[in-house]
Amino acid sequence: MNSGNTPKRLLVIDDEANMRHMLATVLKKTGYVVETASDGSEGLEMIAGTPYDFVLCDIKMPKMDGMEFLKLSREKIGTSTVIMMSAYGSIDTAIEAMKMGAYDYISKPFKTDEVYLTLKKAEERESLKKENRLLKERIQKIEGDYKFHNMVTRSKAMQSLFQMAGKASQYKTTVLILGDSGTGKELIARGIHYSSDRAQKALVPINCGGIPENLLESELFGHKRGAFTGADRNKKGLFQEADGGTIFLDEIGELPLSLQVKLLRVLQENEVRPVGDSKSMKIDVRVVAATAKNLEDEVANGTFRQDLYYRLNVMTIKLPPLRERTEDIPLLCNRFIGQFNQLLDKKISGLAPEAMSRLLEYSWPGNVRELENSIERAMVIADDSLLLPEHFPAEIIDKDRSAPPEYFNGFSLKEAQKAMEERMITRALEETGGNRTRASKLLEISHPSLLTKIKAYNINL
Repeated sequence: MNSGNTPKRLLVIDDEANMRHMLATVLKKTGYVVETASDGSEGLEMIAGTPYDFVLCDIKMPKMDGMEFLKLSREKIGTSTVIMMSAYGSIDTAIEAMKMGAYDYISKPFKTDEVYLTLKKAEERESLKKENRLLKERIQKIEGDYKFHNMVTRSKAMQSLFQMAGKASQYKTTVLILGDSGTGKELIARGIHYSSDRAQKALVPINCGGIPENLLESELFGHKRGAFTGADRNKKGLFQEADGGTIFLDEIGELPLSLQVKLLRVLQENEVRPVGDSKSMKIDVRVVAATAKNLEDEVANGTFRQDLYYRLNVMTIKLPPLRERTEDIPLLCNRFIGQFNQLLDKKISGLAPEAMSRLLEYSWPGNVRELENSIERAMVIADDSLLLPEHFPAEIIDKDRSAPPEYFNGFSLKEAQKAMEERMITRALEETGGNRTRASKLLEISHPSLLTKIKAYNINL
């Protein structure tokens, strides 16, 4: 039955010793590596230290039953497929377990063939999921673009970040997104939420720097009626609104020190206490935070708590500025033109070559957001089907263009590529102060290849 080259690992959790022994004996014969646990608590300890392909778990057990195990194992279970075992009288409970993430259930008493069949179905499902994932990756490579939720890229650095965000979305792990303003931090947060099993629940964004300090605690955690002047009713906080879903704490670096302590407690205890209430309440919220600040510097300056920084910095995704991934500019332009054609009822087909050349040379201090705003402005002004240089803001068009490379002179792709390479190599050398080893890493080419190109283009830096 187990046809893979590597034996599948399987954990049996059941309080009945006879059942554990029987399942372990018959499943070992079919090629599984089987381990057993006598209750949910022991099972939790085992999955924390060992990855299992499958978990067979009884529902009714002393100490910790199967439902409690299923609930507490969400962060540790990884990609394991959980199959519940239930007595005839607890089918409703088994169905509820499937809603909580279990793949299937088997009714007790059962024949060994039923176990085989259920595991075979689960293996086939996992195989199909893997094939589907590989097919998507192949399609992305063929198309040349890599996608994550509503974001697209051709940059290798961004592709790696998309892959990391996709993996992070499968767990409840706290994610810290770093990057300059306008790089797409909220889009990454949305992608993580909507790629996760929390997608049907709320994604609640809050700008920690956009709410007055005296109101922020009430906004985050809620308040009881009469807690302060004007509190004429009970109010749910944003953490409660996000229960079962995700809360996005944007500009976390702006959070006052007094609230940093309370946020740390929420992250550690998974509970909140509304202002004016004497009792705390449990919550199940996935936290994604973002900031344009250097939190390590903030910690050194005493404006950000070190313990909170460590608690947030479990999985870090650092978005590069647009100037470091100019290969994405044409792709993003096409995306924004498509969006604004619908919004503005326009029929813009693209950018004139000279306009694209100017966009590629600009440093984009406002990053992707600035590019989006510039495309919208240009489309509002444009009367024809092409966006021209004069449709863009002066700071983009009137940039110092001494000895500009002619990216689109004529129709030769080879000449355009040479001009682009010369420009990018020059920029990389300027950025690194002439350090060719660092420049080759920025350009993602080998050091010998860089030296060859510098000589070919007669670049003196």
